Amino acid sequence: MPYVIGATCVDVKDRSCVEVCPVDCIFEAARMYVVDPVLCIDCSACLLECPVDAILPEEELPEDWRPYVAINAAWRDGGADAVDAALAAFLARSGDQNGSGTPASP
Repeated sequence: MPYVIGATCVDVKDRSCVEVCPVDCIFEAARMYVVDPVLCIDCSACLLECPVDAILPEEELPEDWRPYVAINAAWRDGGADAVDAALAAFLARSGDQNGSGTPASP
């Protein structure tokens, strides 16, 4: 199973994971990085390097991070624009504008 970059990367975008990926499967969108699930070789280099614990194996994602599987996979459908649209749609549906998994305060 590939790795997935989740909520704690939104608006943080630390490049540590990109620099250690041996197959260059991590890509930059406007508000976060994503893992291309087809290119990922499950080596865990990114997981160990991420300072905000934003990267997990897909099978270990908490329930509230499950939408990030599709957000990461959107890269294959249209690059950064597709990721940005998928993230924006998810955040709008969830009422969570910062991606943290917690709805924004009124």
